[in-house]
Order: sequence, then C-alpha cells, then structure tokens
Amino acid sequence: MSKAQLVSYEPATGAEIWRGKHGNVDDIVDRARRAWPAWAAQPLANRMELVRRFANEVRKDAEKLATMISRETGKPLWEARTEVESVVNKVEISIRAYADRTAQRKLDNALQGTASLRHKPHGVMAVLGPYNFPAHLPNGHIIPALIAGNVIVFKPSEKTPATGEMLLQCLHRAGISAAVAQLLVGGAEEGQALVGHEGIDGVLFTGSAHTGIAINRRLAARPDKIVALEMGGNNPLVVWDTPKTTDAAALVIQSAFTSAGQRCTAARRLIVKSSMYDALIGEVKRLADRIIVGAPFDDPTPFMGPVIDNGAADGLTESFLYLLSHGGKAIKHMVRPRDDLPFLSPAIIDVTGVKDRPDVELFGPLLQVVQVSDFDEAIAEANNTRFGLSASLIGGSPQEYNRFWANVRAGVINWNRPTNGASSSAPFGGVGLSGNHRPSAYYAADYCAYPVASNEMEQPRAMIGVGLRDT
Repeated sequence: MSKAQLVSYEPATGAEIWRGKHGNVDDIVDRARRAWPAWAAQPLANRMELVRRFANEVRKDAEKLATMISRETGKPLWEARTEVESVVNKVEISIRAYADRTAQRKLDNALQGTASLRHKPHGVMAVLGPYNFPAHLPNGHIIPALIAGNVIVFKPSEKTPATGEMLLQCLHRAGISAAVAQLLVGGAEEGQALVGHEGIDGVLFTGSAHTGIAINRRLAARPDKIVALEMGGNNPLVVWDTPKTTDAAALVIQSAFTSAGQRCTAARRLIVKSSMYDALIGEVKRLADRIIVGAPFDDPTPFMGPVIDNGAADGLTESFLYLLSHGGKAIKHMVRPRDDLPFLSPAIIDVTGVKDRPDVELFGPLLQVVQVSDFDEAIAEANNTRFGLSASLIGGSPQEYNRFWANVRAGVINWNRPTNGASSSAPFGGVGLSGNHRPSAYYAADYCAYPVASNEMEQPRAMIGVGLRDT
C-alpha cells in the first residue's frame, strides 16, 4: 500500500491543519485479529468501564475536540460543541441499549434442562465514517461494537482525519488498547481494501448512497460478513394547514439549512399546500435572508458555515443552475461570495414545473419547493424518491398525521418537528437507498453481536424410546 500522505484543509480558510501517512491495511487488520480474542474474553463489565473512561477523556478534551471539528468541517463552534456532547452521551445510551437489545435469557426446557440465549461479537469490524459529523457518527458504531466485544478498524473520511485521530486518542487514553481500536488513514483506495479484506468480519458505514451501494455490491457474495449501511436521503418536509406560519418557517429553516444542509436528515424537498404557499414561502425567504453564513469562530456567531470543500460547492452551484435551466423558479439564489472558498448562501428554488426532477441527495444548503393541491398529492410527492430516511409533517390534524405516518416510506417520521430531529435513544435508519434495514443509534447493538441459542443440562441425560430391537 502506498505511503503517500493525506492532507486535511480548513474549509473556511483553505489552510492546512493536518497531514499523515496512508495506513497499511494488511498490517492493521492482522494486528486487530491478534487483539480480538483477549478483548472479547474480557468481562462485559470491564469493557463498559473502559468506554465510560473514554467518555471522561472526551469531557476533558471537549473544547479542544470541538475546535478541531469546527476547523476541519467548517461548522460553527456552537454546533461542534453539541457534537462533542453527543459523543459523551452515546456511551451511556449504548450501555443501556446493549442490556436491552442483547440481554441474556434463560427459558425452561425439556428434562429439567434450560434453553439459553446469549450474544457473541462478530470479531474485527471496519468502521467507515463521514465528514459531516466526524466524531459523533463513527462513535455511534465504535462504542456499541467495543461494548459487544468486537475490535474496530476506523477509517475516517479523508476530509476529516484529524478529528478521527483525536477520537481514537481519547479511546487509547481511557485504557483501550491501540490494537483494539485502530485508525486507518487513507482515501478511497484504503477504504476499498479494508471493506474487501478477508480478515474483516463486518462493515459499519455511514455516508453517501453511492459509496454504500458499492460496499453492498462488493460484499454481496459474502453473507458471512455483517454489513450495516446508513446512507443519505432526499427528504420531504410537508407543510399543511397551520395558522402558525412563523413557527412553520423556522422549522423549515432548521430542517434545510442546519449544518449548511450537510445532514443526511436535512430537508431537501419542501412540499406546500397551494393555499399556504405565498404566506409560508414569504416567511421562509425572510428568515433565510437573515441567516449569517460565516467561519466557525466569527462574531457575530454564524448559523451555518461553508460546505466541506470547493468540489462540493461547485457541485451544488451546478445543481442549482441545472434546476433553474430546466424550469425551476428561483426564490432565493445561491450565491458564492468567493470562488476559492466553499461558502454558499442558502438557496431556495421552486421546482413544481420541473419535469423528471433528479432523485438525488443534494448535500448542502439547497431547498427545492413543490406546490400541491391536496393531501394525497402531498403524500405521493413525499414518496416520489428512491430514498427513505427522514420525513416530517408540519401542521395538519392528528388524523392527517396518522395518514402521513402510515403511508410515507421513511425510517424517521416527525410531526411539527424538523426532519433532522432524531433521538439517540431510538433506532436511526431508513429504507430504500437510505439503508439496508440495519438501523443505528439505539439499535446499533443488533448488528454488533449475534444471538446464540443453547439447550443446556449439567449432566447428559437421554434415551431412545422407539425403533430399537429388543436386546
């Protein structure tokens, strides 16, 4: 494997902040395989104590880690601090989830024996993290995997390796061996080699549908390897009858533009009842015009920072122009103040008249608006996607929400809350191109250990009552 260096740059300034050598996948996986038996043999209580120590290490380094997240992703410091809090909180949530989802059970069995249910770890787990939440989202795989008795090889996004390194340093300072939790620095080549390595027992992935599908295809002939895919969404936000236009507009802004639209649960499509259109869109645009876009540590505090890099900014600008040239009507133009930095203004475009709208995840501050006349049309439009991660209804009656919940295909369905309001104490995942029915968050315990059923007696006891010749 190449020993080329990987370099990380600040989106907000273009300055280099980190560099390191690409890792050797064979060496790292071999080390992990040798470390696994001893780690899996540790009492569960020991592993839980070590991840609790990890939470304390993150607390000690909270501001340093938040600063690195802000620098490396471009997100405002206030948002990076909430991500660090999520990393800490994930530990106790994961401990509760493991006890709940993988509890040991004893059942009565024949001949005064017992039937037991216990769980075993898979072995060496590859964790592939995204850049938008470079600490929280991989941590949501890492902690449940370690609690269950797996060892992990973590390849952070090539756009956020410095944050990934800091996360693992906290694990190591907590007393978790560097062989049990390893960092693989690299790009697509290293990621592909890790996914396809014979020594890997599972792949836990959060990222784009494009990469997730490639992983799924690569391992399609390997049912022995666990694969958990948490991918993106082309998420619908439906606004129906509500007198609270200002509140509805605030929820639209939160759904579409938090994290500069770089959340897998961000609203991509705003579906509005025609009779509410003028009032709602007017209020949404007024709020969007007030959004402060800036660098992470600016004063006044920005609502959103840049997107991750110039390539992402170029793609979003091109997507806006494509929709505009195919019948879209600009409500708020996408503006890029500097060509050399990936700052973008939030953009809103009415695509009701655009035929054959591309069903893609536009990962940034670009909101498409569609007008509809009745609720059935709103539900049909919400389901007009191959994705199925998140959906939200703002307004409407309890009966309409029940219809929305029952008929919209998504793994997260909210009412009068943003599309990106998901609880870590609940499962998190989607259907269609958004996942492979292995939700993360509270249900991560399900893919980190497998159930083993046992029939047990302290002494052998058996007889054959039929089919034998007389002695």
